[in-house]
Amino acid sequence: MSSTLFRTSPALRGALRASGAPKVAGAMAGIGFVRGKATLPDLPYDYGALEPHISGKIMELHHSKHHQTYVNGLNSAVQTIKEAESKGDFTKAATVAPLLNFHGGGHINHTLFWENLAPASREGGGDPSGALQKAIVADFGSVDSFRKQMDAALAGIQGSGWAWLVKDKTAGNLNIVTRANQDPVSGPYVPLLGIDAWEHAYYLQYQNRKAEYFEAIWNVINWKTVESRFEKP
Repeated sequence: MSSTLFRTSPALRGALRASGAPKVAGAMAGIGFVRGKATLPDLPYDYGALEPHISGKIMELHHSKHHQTYVNGLNSAVQTIKEAESKGDFTKAATVAPLLNFHGGGHINHTLFWENLAPASREGGGDPSGALQKAIVADFGSVDSFRKQMDAALAGIQGSGWAWLVKDKTAGNLNIVTRANQDPVSGPYVPLLGIDAWEHAYYLQYQNRKAEYFEAIWNVINWKTVESRFEKP
């Protein structure tokens, strides 16, 4: 869907590129689309399955309300841009492009986030294994050191945003990066593991004690999913 949109005309591509929106296009590939529209993905676990680490009420609101809002906003932005393009109104397309980046990024980030998680009684928690574990040790010193560095990156986010474990496609090493608001990971990086630092991800349960949320979420990280992303060429 989005790749077709960005191919349609040089003028539209230029308008969107100026606003920073095209970075969403590549990241959208294969992420929750049906017949050209973004859709809310189903969770592979119940809302309450991550308790006590993440409450069922948080999961319900986060998934069914917040993520759905990003899906709706993305579909609306795409439709508005397509209509503007058909009329040759590239100024309007450019003004809507930031919404495409925000809502498109929100859809991408949250879709990956749900896959990052699993109940502690199943695949959640513990330590990574295999090639991913070796890479983490090589680049961060130890798995425990990596967790501490990730928590520090999360704590350092001013306002809303995400921290990500990423693989550099060129160098092949691992890094930790942060992104403001809903900006998706793009450029030379492949997102492996993302943690949501928006207040809506934790406030109902942890209130202003976000460091407790950052500590608790490690109990429900699905390392098998992270490993599968790492091992993809």
